Amino acid sequence: MRKPTLKDVGLESGVSAITVSRALRDPERVSPELRARVKAAVDKLGYVPDAAASTLASKRSSIIGVLVPSFSNQVFSDVLAGASSVIENTRFSMQIANTGYSPLTEQALIPKFLTLKPAGLILAGVDQTDASRQMLDGADCPIAQVMDTTDDPIDVIIGFSNARAAADAVEHMVAQGFRRIAFLGTRMDPRTQQRLEGYRSVMERHGLYDPALIVTTPQKSSVEIGRHLLGQLMGDVPDCDAAFCNNDDVAVGVSLECQRRNIRIPDQMGLCGFNDLGTTSQMLPAITSIYTPRADIGARAAQYVLERNAGAEPPQTRSIDLGFELRIRASTRKRG
Repeated sequence: MRKPTLKDVGLESGVSAITVSRALRDPERVSPELRARVKAAVDKLGYVPDAAASTLASKRSSIIGVLVPSFSNQVFSDVLAGASSVIENTRFSMQIANTGYSPLTEQALIPKFLTLKPAGLILAGVDQTDASRQMLDGADCPIAQVMDTTDDPIDVIIGFSNARAAADAVEHMVAQGFRRIAFLGTRMDPRTQQRLEGYRSVMERHGLYDPALIVTTPQKSSVEIGRHLLGQLMGDVPDCDAAFCNNDDVAVGVSLECQRRNIRIPDQMGLCGFNDLGTTSQMLPAITSIYTPRADIGARAAQYVLERNAGAEPPQTRSIDLGFELRIRASTRKRG
């Protein structure tokens, strides 16, 4: 059976094949009524556009590549959801890859995406290898880095300062009367390293810094790991009176382990998480955490790619800081 062509769709919808091509490639450029007629014809005939031919006919395909370090981490699930909310009902689609927090894996994936002549690329963080950055610098498409800030983005970066967010949280804990504040960190990826930097800067400024209060693991974050880290902390530094955790999973684990050990929060142990994913606010007592605008970051990154593909000029401000919010709850209530 012969496959339907653009000409067939044009005859069915009463327009030229060129107009059909325009309606399919750039639906925003034609009227809603025409889009509806073309869609009805496409559905009736079962027409499937030839993606390869479409890409050859233009400088870019309709694919937006998104490289994230984890599919299971809710932080990046939210980023993807934000990007998807902008891209849906457009001619663009996302193709997603998992780098597994490995810059070398990301480096291997980038050329595979570039062979697709993508409409744009969205990548997490600023820890690209020199080879990756060289490839991205030469890419003929908009690039959006997310979930971080830097003065020297590849193209644009949309995120917040991990170091400043951590510093604000630890400053708050110091103001509440906590002194032996630990840092509990997992994976120790660049964003967690920046949070450690923010923690350390505040502790040093107040004369409270003690390397023994820093407990980390290369393992990925989980509630179980949070419980383990608190156990290690209390064994090494039994006079610790608070914990700043690099994410909410760890903070929830600390909270549960405190309950098991009959350590009262916040009277005997202050506690703060990071990202405010939802669980922290439901714990008893509710856990202070730093809210990060993950979905907004994903949406802004996708919007940037769409705008550049529509002919918009690059923004004057290449580093877009969407900020964060310290959400103070019972776990860091003022002591005394």
